[in-house]
Amino acid sequence: MGIQEEIRALKEEINKHSYNYYVLDNPTIEDLEYDKLFYRLQDLEKEHPELITPDSPTQRVGGISEKFEQVVHKNRLYSLDNSNGDIELKEWYERVAKEGFNWQKGDVLPDIELSCELKIDGLAVSLTYEKGVFVQGLTRGDGVVGEDITNNLKTIKAIPLKLFEPVDIEVRGEVYMPISSFDKLNKTAIESGQKTFANPRNAAAGTIRQLDPKITASRELSIWVYGAVANNYDWGNISHSHTMNYLKHLGFKTNEVKVVKGVKEAYEFCERAKELRHSLNYATDGAVIKVDDIKLQQELGFTARVPKWATAFKFPPEEVWTKLLDIELSTGRTGAVTPVAILKPVLLAGSTVARASLYNFDEIERLNISIGDDVLVKKAAEIIPKVLQSKKTEDSINIQIKKICPSCGSELVEIEGEVNLYCPNNTSCLSQIKGRLEYFVSKYCMDIDGFGESIIAQLVDKNMVYDYSDLYTLTYDDFLKLDLIKEKSAQNLMEALENSKNCTLSKFLNAIGIRYVGREAADILAQNFNNIDELKNASIDELNAVEGVGEKMAQSIYKFFKNENNINAINKVFELGVNPKNNYQINENQILKGKSFVITGTLEHYSRDKAQEILKSFGAKTPSSVSKKTDYVIAGANPGSKLEKAQNFGVRILTEEEFIKLITN
Repeated sequence: MGIQEEIRALKEEINKHSYNYYVLDNPTIEDLEYDKLFYRLQDLEKEHPELITPDSPTQRVGGISEKFEQVVHKNRLYSLDNSNGDIELKEWYERVAKEGFNWQKGDVLPDIELSCELKIDGLAVSLTYEKGVFVQGLTRGDGVVGEDITNNLKTIKAIPLKLFEPVDIEVRGEVYMPISSFDKLNKTAIESGQKTFANPRNAAAGTIRQLDPKITASRELSIWVYGAVANNYDWGNISHSHTMNYLKHLGFKTNEVKVVKGVKEAYEFCERAKELRHSLNYATDGAVIKVDDIKLQQELGFTARVPKWATAFKFPPEEVWTKLLDIELSTGRTGAVTPVAILKPVLLAGSTVARASLYNFDEIERLNISIGDDVLVKKAAEIIPKVLQSKKTEDSINIQIKKICPSCGSELVEIEGEVNLYCPNNTSCLSQIKGRLEYFVSKYCMDIDGFGESIIAQLVDKNMVYDYSDLYTLTYDDFLKLDLIKEKSAQNLMEALENSKNCTLSKFLNAIGIRYVGREAADILAQNFNNIDELKNASIDELNAVEGVGEKMAQSIYKFFKNENNINAINKVFELGVNPKNNYQINENQILKGKSFVITGTLEHYSRDKAQEILKSFGAKTPSSVSKKTDYVIAGANPGSKLEKAQNFGVRILTEEEFIKLITN
């Protein structure tokens, strides 16, 4: 056998064994034998690099990316409408029956064939194959534009690099982290003193966007595929369930698809799935119900955002009882001290929960909480654990929580009009310093890539930084003194700092930590003041006159710019090259100045951030909530309660088309 033939045979055999192990979960060879095959292929390819092909198993880990390129999807990825309970599921089914079968109220509902499968709580991706070879993988993004994460997706061994048939096809799937892998990842993080992930979905999303594919490969992601788009293929005479069988035949990992007749059987599937999910090795937050007939799917079509022929049946948020082991205090960047419930670890909504916020000391009194109580815990918005109620046990012990800062030992103080207690030591409390720095480097502030909680903690603990201006004095050699930082990482951190110097005024104002000034208020200030000097010299009356800046905020801004330490820090970063540019002076015609717009639902052509940025460039305000002072509400697909509130207030409602017409004219 020649070298070329041996390489081809090795690739086929390794791919077959990978399919059996990672897709069928049915290994047919010992790990040692698999490794021998892999290393033999690796050695042959090193000797003959001209014979390396993209579909080779050795090519699953590529080089480090500088960034992820944005790519327009050839076929748009849509979202799904939600059905929360049997009533909403029936309403969706009736809409399908009405549009697809001319059903009318009072008639007997037709028994439409529906395909049912579990909804995976992961990250949607699109996989493109040409002649059966994997050539590109994209994140969902906004459905129209995604990020190219091909190299990272190649590390997922459940994704075939070469299909069993040489077809051109685009496959849709959900990348997820198995719960066993999630637990192992968090255990490793705890042992090394690093930050843990909140749940498997966050872990999967963070892993798939690592610039170094080797990190992605080490975290054991997997995928379930749930659909496909193929050119020159007659989809009109087949079903979704047939498509899934075909994808399985091609070598993909597919979840079980159950075909049922009618909405009653679909609901029964959802109820069974609700119980089944607790025994699975992956997180699922519901079931997906689709019209099985693809021809009927095509007739029903889409809204601006979702297919009419599918819905996501969402499971209700879980609530579980567990034991309260302790109450700890946590000091944030503003000095606010938050009580945190330390719980006996319990599985909740797909992840292990051991901590929950108690918000403030008044909440402890309201819940009448004692150490040793049984407490009912729920995940607010499926993310943040929250204690709902407590009940006494024979182990309950009433304790008096000392109202001192857990970081620096200062006695906590009350601020008039505030429910929180505060640490007054804002100059040397390490928790406050770390919190302010973490906020400064975060996405909606200076967006300095790579500066996570661990890096900031080391910089502060080693007395290398005190405030945000010190970050810009750090050198390449300084970063090499940090744990786990090598040459490449040090260079990346230096470049991230340098890139952040050309920031927008609104991001800089958000970053520097003016009390009561967050992202929205920073935008308002940038719309009304051309630069830092104008804001620094503004009187309280001038600040108060800005719509959206209340008396409390005006006082805070004025005091901030009269504080010598704050001015010194700002002047220092300017001397070190930070140069904020006002991003809201780009349209001379401020035709929307003073007008207030609230966006609800999902827009088809713009992300919410982009739409708000455009409105602000014309002088508009974009608060997050609807009030009587709101001038317009822009309603996208699947709007929430803001739309109903706006209608009650008599606020004018704009469609996305009307919004586009407004900004283009």
